[in-house]
Amino acid sequence: MDTAIHSYLAEIGRRGGRKSRRKLDPETARAMVRVREARRAFRDFHAMCFWSHRRDLEIGREDVDWVAETLRRNGDMRAWKMAERLCR
Repeated sequence: MDTAIHSYLAEIGRRGGRKSRRKLDPETARAMVRVREARRAFRDFHAMCFWSHRRDLEIGREDVDWVAETLRRNGDMRAWKMAERLCR
């Protein structure tokens, strides 16, 4: 796993999930959710849209737009809706 991604996720995990303990600004929290959703989409739609890429490809913050574009280009209606969720 890329060290920058690993450090980022470790820091997020340390801060916890309760709002009273969270020290994340809203923009960072939204970015974290987008990365998590992009990873899920990559895994769920791998056979349909991402078959030419390694299954263990590490999806990071900079890959979210690429995942959404690939879902739109190669996917069905479910994939298109997932791409919409990633681009909100």
